Amino acid sequence: MKNRLGQKVDFPVDQEKIHQLNSFKTEQGEAFPKLGILVLTYNTENQIQSTLSRIPEQLHDLVEEIFLFDNCSQDNTLEKVSSFLEGSIWKDKVKVFQNPKNMGYGGNQKAGYNYALKRGIDYTVMLHGDGQYAPEYLPDMFLPIFTDKKHVVYGSRMLNKRRALEGGMPLYKWIGNTVLTTFENIILGTRMTEFHSGYRMYGSDILRKIPFNENTNDWHFDTQIIIQCRALNLKIHEIPIDTFYGDEECNVNGVSYALAVCAAVLEYRLHQLHVLRRSRYFVDYDVVFTRKLSPYSSHGQILNRIHSGDRVLDFSSNHGLLHKSLSEKGVRITHVGSKSPKYPEFVEEHFLVPLDQPQQMDTLPLERDYDYVLLAENLEQIKQSQELLEKSQRFLKPDGRMIVCISNIAMWFYRVSLMLGRLNYGPKGPLSHSHVHLYTLDSAKQMLLRSGMAITDIKPVNFPFEVLFESIGQSRFVKLLDGVYSFFAKIWPRLFAYQFVFEGSVTRYRAEVGEGQVKMELDKAQKKTPSSSSRASSSFDLTSK
Repeated sequence: MKNRLGQKVDFPVDQEKIHQLNSFKTEQGEAFPKLGILVLTYNTENQIQSTLSRIPEQLHDLVEEIFLFDNCSQDNTLEKVSSFLEGSIWKDKVKVFQNPKNMGYGGNQKAGYNYALKRGIDYTVMLHGDGQYAPEYLPDMFLPIFTDKKHVVYGSRMLNKRRALEGGMPLYKWIGNTVLTTFENIILGTRMTEFHSGYRMYGSDILRKIPFNENTNDWHFDTQIIIQCRALNLKIHEIPIDTFYGDEECNVNGVSYALAVCAAVLEYRLHQLHVLRRSRYFVDYDVVFTRKLSPYSSHGQILNRIHSGDRVLDFSSNHGLLHKSLSEKGVRITHVGSKSPKYPEFVEEHFLVPLDQPQQMDTLPLERDYDYVLLAENLEQIKQSQELLEKSQRFLKPDGRMIVCISNIAMWFYRVSLMLGRLNYGPKGPLSHSHVHLYTLDSAKQMLLRSGMAITDIKPVNFPFEVLFESIGQSRFVKLLDGVYSFFAKIWPRLFAYQFVFEGSVTRYRAEVGEGQVKMELDKAQKKTPSSSSRASSSFDLTSK
């Protein structure tokens, strides 16, 4: 076989991988998954017989079915398929379908995946009928299902970029592929070597979780389904494949395809920002909250305020993500919430009390001996939020401090959304489905002051770029973006802050116990911890701004 450069190209079947697959089938018996091969064809009369003949015959007993979907070819593709099957070992495994009209590249995939789901196929590899992707790599595509428990596998031609050129990939396509993939990785926060390979394996459990039927029927269907996997927080497993460009006909308009790809990834980011919403990205996934590493995040700011030896009464803040970091600093934590803490090993005490019933705080067997009360990223979910604030203050030491973190609904992109007539809820952020209150800086301050909290410090919180880009604190691009954004958040917090971290003392507590008693307790506390008086002083006052 020769490519466009006239070079001989060989794709030997890896017999060891065939042996491994057979071993897994023997071990698993009836539990062995149903493997399917989706063959897409359109005007491939010159290549289809060669493509089908190259499917390794050793896979016959491992593959449940090969389903060929022809996209209304105008040549003799189907006749060539029928002729091949007459004497083929695959005759009993191949089902052939022809779309009543040309449904586009994406539409043909939709038909194939819907058929796989209907037939109960567990894993489906997509194979192009023109032979551009070597069928000899099918064992390589299936094996990660068993060795690494992967549900999505891509055959990447760009893991070895030099081999891609040697395989006949035109230079302009090689450059375009590299530039587009780099752009997509930056915008989506991924690290794939190639976004544009047509050699793919999807598990049906993944296909059921993503609304792929809402994707385009055009060529950038492949990009949109990658974005949907990204929305699932699913890491795509890539394997190296060699490239073959022969005499197949290319039906893709490169410029329009590149523009559509760029538009798709930007659309997803705007969807995440709630500026616009696309139902194709409402995937069925478990919402995962992660510890933010940025010093401008709410997590970073809260950790910097609490010191070794302090006692913290945490009312189920930050989804329990700070417990480990606080414990490592030598902070003693008491957790109160309707659920057990995520990391119970880092909590000194835990009390099951529903936060949406603040009156039950009176039953807590706790004294006024906490340095900090922490209510972060949860007041928006409590109907009686002011009452919860009032009840929680009774456990503070005389010089104790409240730390509260509240989302900012007046952030710039929510303002843009409102101007466009949209205000869309989602699984995370200020417009989370679980929120029953929305706050601006002024309304948050008013609520805190009414609850008896004397606000002594307010700090804006950056937009969580590391979450948006799935960074783990190592991306220079994300760090740069984070640093630049913090400048704008400081000079115009009402417009740019994602959240606000408030710190303050308690005035209502003073009124209840009397100033004389407070002074006695403060003197007593200062003798035990000389540095405690510094906590009672204001570091920065924005309460009047």
